[in-house]
Amino acid sequence: MHGRQPPSDQTSELFDRLADHFERGHSRAVEVQAGFATTVPETLKPAAVLIAITERAEPGVLLTHRRADLRQHAGQVAFPGGKLDPGEHAVGAALREAYEELAIDPAQVRVIGTSDTFITGTGYDITPVLAMVPPDLPLVCNPDEVSAWFEAPLSFVLDTANHADRETMFEGRMRPYIEIMWQEHRIWGVTAAIIANLARRLDWLERRQ
Repeated sequence: MHGRQPPSDQTSELFDRLADHFERGHSRAVEVQAGFATTVPETLKPAAVLIAITERAEPGVLLTHRRADLRQHAGQVAFPGGKLDPGEHAVGAALREAYEELAIDPAQVRVIGTSDTFITGTGYDITPVLAMVPPDLPLVCNPDEVSAWFEAPLSFVLDTANHADRETMFEGRMRPYIEIMWQEHRIWGVTAAIIANLARRLDWLERRQ
């Protein structure tokens, strides 16, 4: 399963910057979205997603298109991720799901930390796991779950100027959501909300070093 060599112990400049922004952003009070719904079950299902940042001069973030015939969130843009298995922690689940969906070798992933959880209307309590991966990994989509993957510029998706406020009818009333359009890719719903929360935490554009 882990055929390639693990990353070097030498910390890269990008990893240092991400870790610094992450630590400082999570040490201060920031208003973030926790999710909303009127029919959330009493018992939430823990889940995790991997926010994989590519190590480039201009880093990107890896995203997928879910299959159009899936029962939930069909065709939507998503991070690799899914439910936690019994006894599993969020980081382990995010790494496992990223391997299952895109063949991302866990040995190639350098985890930075877990961010603000987000509760979905379908009853999932999602923990985002921020991490860094080498560029140009030989990604392979799992055809049972993923129809395609793409890499969007990190600076673009974290720029709040690109976060459009929208509304949709949900459970009998209009509810707000965020939409991020990059090229032909429409990022919205839970994925866009997690990105918006991360943008507030990282303050990536304002505090570049």
